Amino acid sequence: MSYDLTEADARLLLAAQAHIGSKNVQKRNEQYLAATRPDGVSVIRFDSTWQKIQLAARIIAAVPNPADVVAVSARTYGQRAVLKYAAHTGATALGGRFTPGDFTNQLTKSFKEPRLIIVTDPRTDSQAIREASYVNIPVIALADLDSPVEYVDVAIPCNNKSKHSIGLIWWLLAREVLRIRGTIPDRETAWSVMPDLYFYRDPQEAEIQNAEEVDAQVVVAVEETEEQTSVAISQDWGINQAATIDNWADEEAEWTQPTTQEA
Repeated sequence: MSYDLTEADARLLLAAQAHIGSKNVQKRNEQYLAATRPDGVSVIRFDSTWQKIQLAARIIAAVPNPADVVAVSARTYGQRAVLKYAAHTGATALGGRFTPGDFTNQLTKSFKEPRLIIVTDPRTDSQAIREASYVNIPVIALADLDSPVEYVDVAIPCNNKSKHSIGLIWWLLAREVLRIRGTIPDRETAWSVMPDLYFYRDPQEAEIQNAEEVDAQVVVAVEETEEQTSVAISQDWGINQAATIDNWADEEAEWTQPTTQEA
C-alpha cells in the first residue's frame, strides 16, 4: 500500500533541494524528469522520488536480518548519513573508500555476504555495485539524472550531490523502514529524530563552533568574577567607611569634651 506525499515532507524535499538535478540526463532517467529550467538545470519529479523511497523501504524491511543490509557511501557527504541510518535500522555501514573484494574475496578480513546493498552515488560507489552484480546482490541507489544505473535494481531519483539532499533522503528511507517494521506506531506519529542529524558536518566548522562556545563561556566566567569582585570591594569599602565614620565621631567627641581647666 502506497501513501501520498504529505505537505510537510514535500516542504523538506524542497528545502533540501532534492528536486534539483544535473544538466545532463541519462536515457534511462528521463522518466524522472519533470522539467528543465531556462539555465539548463533539470527538475526531478517529487512523486517519483517518494514512490521509490516507499518501494525501497518495503524491500529493506523484507530482509529478515537487518544486519544483512549494507549501506555504502564513498562520497564524503553521505558517510555520516549511512552511519546514522545503520544505527537506527540495524544495517551495516560502509563509509569511506570501498575495499575491493569485500563482496567477492572470502580471504579478506572485511568479507561480507549481504542480502541487499544501498549506495549513495552509483558513480562513486561503482566498485560496490560491480561486485554486487557478480554475486547477485540487489542494489538500491540514490541516483541523479546523470547517474549510471546499470546493475541498479531500484533507483531513487534525487539530488545526490548536495549534503542536505543526501541526508534527507537517507532520513526519509530510515523513517519509512521503521514505520513498516512497526517501530514507529503509525504515520501520524512524528519521528523524534531530526533530519539534520543525517547531514554532513565539516570538522573545521565544528571546531570553530566549539571554540566560540568556549570563548563565550570564558567571557561569562570573567564577567561573573568581575561582578563578584566589585561586590566584595564595595562591601569592604562600606565596612571601612563605617569604621572611619565611627573613628571620626569618637575624635570629635574628644575634641568637644570640656577640659578640667575650662570647667
